[in-house]
Amino acid sequence: MVWCVEDDASIREILIYTLRSTGFEAKGFADGADFFHALEHEKPELIVLDIMLPGEDGVEILKRLKAAPDTCQIPIIMATAKGQEYDKVQSLDLGADDYLVKPFGMMEMVSRVKAVLRRCAPRSVQRILQTGELTLNLDEHTVSIGNERIPLTYKEFKILRLFLQNPGFVFTREQLFNDAWGMDYIGETRTVDMHIRTLRQKLGAYGDKIETVRNVGYRMEVSK
Repeated sequence: MVWCVEDDASIREILIYTLRSTGFEAKGFADGADFFHALEHEKPELIVLDIMLPGEDGVEILKRLKAAPDTCQIPIIMATAKGQEYDKVQSLDLGADDYLVKPFGMMEMVSRVKAVLRRCAPRSVQRILQTGELTLNLDEHTVSIGNERIPLTYKEFKILRLFLQNPGFVFTREQLFNDAWGMDYIGETRTVDMHIRTLRQKLGAYGDKIETVRNVGYRMEVSK
């Protein structure tokens, strides 16, 4: 839903018509009073806000929106008069995400709306596995202890991921081999043992959490 705050009825109608014809839901408001009243009941995805408005102007509305916890994250595109450089700079400094200079084309407006919505879309939550200061980031494929990046091989990363995803679970060498190498275990225990040894060394004190379970395999105790 895109809301347009514009006191000129003809411009407001064209804005709403263009947005709706390009796939957006849209509403229009002639002044800040009607706009804030509507905000009490729902919130838009983006606001196109004219600066020159009767009563409370667009800059004051922008300030109020950015100061309120429930509206400060709503993207805002300001509509400024041609040649008013100060209005553009002030709006951006106050938190506006973009601006349009009047008179502007409707397709330019739609393009900027789409661009701001893409830029302000919530980022996907990173998938993090952690014990203490040891952090494994599944999206970035990185491992760190505190602020220090720990360089692991691809196989070491897969083994550590398996341990962190299954805290306290005892894995046989066969299971570790099959997961890290993606093939049937061939009876060579030294390959798994060697990777566990180097992984322990690279993780320092956290490497001590990887325990050897006699005649079975390995497990890792993970603290919350």
